[in-house]
Amino acid sequence: MTRRFLVTAALPYSNGRLHVGHIAGAYLPADIYVRYLRATGAEVRFICGSDDNGVAALKTAREEGKPVEELTAFYNDSQRRAFDGLNIRFDIYGGTHQPGFVETHERFSQDFFRKIYDKGLFTKRTSKQLFDVQAQQFLPDRFVKGTCPHCKSENAFGDQCEGCGRTLEQIALLNPVSVLTGTKPELRETKHWYLRLDQLQGKLSQWLASKKDPVSCGAHWRPVVINQSLGRIEAEGLPERAMTRDLTWGVPVPLDDPDAKGKSLYVWFDAPIGYVSFTAALLQRTGAEQYDHWWKSPDCKVVHFIGEDNIVFHAITWPAMMLATHDSDSIQGVVGEYQLPHNVVANCFLNIKFPGKEEEKISKSRGTAVWIEDYLQSFAADPLRYYLTAIAPETQRTAFEFDDFLARNNGELGNALGNFFNRCISFAHKYFEGKVPPAGERDDADRAQLARCREAVEKVGAELEGCHFKAALGEMMALARAGNLYFDQTKPFLSRKTDLAACARAINVCLQTARTLTTLIAPFLPESAEKAATMLGLTDHQTWSAATCELPQGRPLADAVVLFPRLEGETT
Repeated sequence: MTRRFLVTAALPYSNGRLHVGHIAGAYLPADIYVRYLRATGAEVRFICGSDDNGVAALKTAREEGKPVEELTAFYNDSQRRAFDGLNIRFDIYGGTHQPGFVETHERFSQDFFRKIYDKGLFTKRTSKQLFDVQAQQFLPDRFVKGTCPHCKSENAFGDQCEGCGRTLEQIALLNPVSVLTGTKPELRETKHWYLRLDQLQGKLSQWLASKKDPVSCGAHWRPVVINQSLGRIEAEGLPERAMTRDLTWGVPVPLDDPDAKGKSLYVWFDAPIGYVSFTAALLQRTGAEQYDHWWKSPDCKVVHFIGEDNIVFHAITWPAMMLATHDSDSIQGVVGEYQLPHNVVANCFLNIKFPGKEEEKISKSRGTAVWIEDYLQSFAADPLRYYLTAIAPETQRTAFEFDDFLARNNGELGNALGNFFNRCISFAHKYFEGKVPPAGERDDADRAQLARCREAVEKVGAELEGCHFKAALGEMMALARAGNLYFDQTKPFLSRKTDLAACARAINVCLQTARTLTTLIAPFLPESAEKAATMLGLTDHQTWSAATCELPQGRPLADAVVLFPRLEGETT
């Protein structure tokens, strides 16, 4: 039976450009995973789009003096171009408030809210919230800044602390200040609808606890996701959480209630529903099956790729929302109900380190970032895809260093992987008329090298199945180094003068190794894989099961090209 996966990558706020931290955090690993799954024959839908609603876009629009519709459209397009430039290929890239998507998204979001409301899992409460007297408005989420009551970081907002990552209620902030006017806000009464997370806590804890064992749940959940989500529930429990805001830019609260006037759904309520609404939009355009074929079918595995700051929302809030819509008491597996995530794959933050300076957090406001659109003006996609995977912050924070990026491209990609392809294909052109030479009678060294190819396919595949992308890349590069070692040890450059049959046999094995590598590098380095496939005359290099299918004797080879040109540059 064909495996089916619905893979999503976190929706970026449409209020800024993309940088290397964004790509390393969620989008590149998701793309590698999707490319691998498709190579194995799995049926996959890859979903993403911009998060347009809420305070983030309004705040940036105000700072840039633009209408929020214009700002979100601009950055949605900018992000789309950046992803395309890095060969991150979504099946659809939508936008929660973009033309062609907003109506479908509002319908799904409001339907979600109504179903939960009808089940009695929302409570309308009067609460006190911060109000900017000068601006004459309540201050939702990021319109108020202050000191975190937990870690005492001064970089805390009304929804989350940037220092410790905890979700916050704005009235808990110490020394709150309005982002609009810089004045101290006052507390005033307002009414909002709170999701009864406490009533969902038992099911949610049971579901999260089941993810500790990869054998029973069928997925390798990263410890940081389990520890942060389940640990928070066990330590603090789940309080009610407001899912509406005093805001008009967003999805209107769908209730016939005078207190709902002028209010919208909390952006973290409607944002994950974007995964569903974009899936529906994709299928509407293609005329294929309905969205529930992917979201409500137990035989489809939903996998979310996110950054560490989104763990709480994807491992607690979003699954709780889906549980709240269920008509049965089952946690998972009932046809016709939203399927909870098969896996939530979270990377830690990627920092940045400039020469002579300490490692620091990537920051838009301080300008400490490598912006994708700037990078693509000087370099190709694959060197960055390689580097960000090689230093992937899968279990702890790592840092982007420009000099290290250049060194790894020139030393690892160029000298190990690229050089192997170049030397064996160039040799075949020079001494075997540009064709695959005969295999002859293989000896133990030949058989051992081909066994390494088969082992590499198994090892890389196993690591990718477990979402261990850094380790998978390492196994692929180990095969490239083994290929170079085999070339050096068999010495075809000497045997061509003394034993042409032995020379032909060695080059044949080298070319079979190159053929395997072409399939293995495809999820990581798609442009380079296409060039390698052209050199080897392959048409099936994206089929995982064909990775060790040998090139036939006499197969014409195209001229060797440099896969990874040496890079030069200066850190600015």
